Amino acid sequence: MSFIDGKTLLYHAYENKYGVGAFSAHNAETVQAIIEAAEELRSPVMIQVGQKVIQTLGMEPMKALIDWYGKQTEIPVCIHLDHSRKLSQTLKAIQLSFQSVMFDGSSLSFEENVEITKYVVKTGNELNIGVEGEIGKIGGTEDDITVDENEALITGVEEALAFTDATNVDYLAVSIGTAHGIYQREPHIRFDRLEEISKEVQRPIVLHGGSEVPDHLVQKAISLGISKINVDTELRQSFTQGVQEYWNENPKGIVLADSLGAGKEKMKDKVKEKIKVFGSEGQADHINYLNRSYHYNL
Repeated sequence: MSFIDGKTLLYHAYENKYGVGAFSAHNAETVQAIIEAAEELRSPVMIQVGQKVIQTLGMEPMKALIDWYGKQTEIPVCIHLDHSRKLSQTLKAIQLSFQSVMFDGSSLSFEENVEITKYVVKTGNELNIGVEGEIGKIGGTEDDITVDENEALITGVEEALAFTDATNVDYLAVSIGTAHGIYQREPHIRFDRLEEISKEVQRPIVLHGGSEVPDHLVQKAISLGISKINVDTELRQSFTQGVQEYWNENPKGIVLADSLGAGKEKMKDKVKEKIKVFGSEGQADHINYLNRSYHYNL
């Protein structure tokens, strides 16, 4: 069995100071690209199902697609629901046996966010499903969810601690200066705030907006407690570039297996690049992902 719950996976990363790539998938070729890259580098991996693919393909068909390819590999694979803003959708993912879910209550009041996230944590943990929560607003656009940069807030240490104490969320997404989408300039990451939050909450921290963040900044963030790095935009860029290059070289090429295959290979190279930056290469061989009696130091 190749699938692993998010809590086991991310606590292994947290305790061993590496990052897990949480790569967004959109179709069969992108799923293959992620799994094949992870297999070649012996890396555990998270495959994210985001809101855009849910709107177009559907949550259940996408989960079934990843299940099919995931069960063919020995690499630890965790299927994660990304940026769910509806409790009903989050519970649906739990019913479908996602290994990890994110309830994004960052647009709600602190009290509402705590109340719903706490319920999701209780429900998920009873079924051995890891739960991610978010405190603070992360700027940019992802899957048609937009937060203006002027509204993006750097997460406070006290609110992060209060949120984790109240919800016991397994891993926490915070706003420290990254943003979803394309950066117009190098992001100014608040490493001081990240370090303070990490020391207080004592659990894996999630970096959203991981695309195009310079490698040395990502690696510094990992050293300060980041254990999950979300990557989507760069993967879509790579896939599209691969298809475009194929058509430039083969303007009459209409075999989708060839054009989409070229996109897959380009994206696969990008996933491998990220795995090496995150330090998860070879970690698959160190995770006892069949053992569900992993002990958490909470």
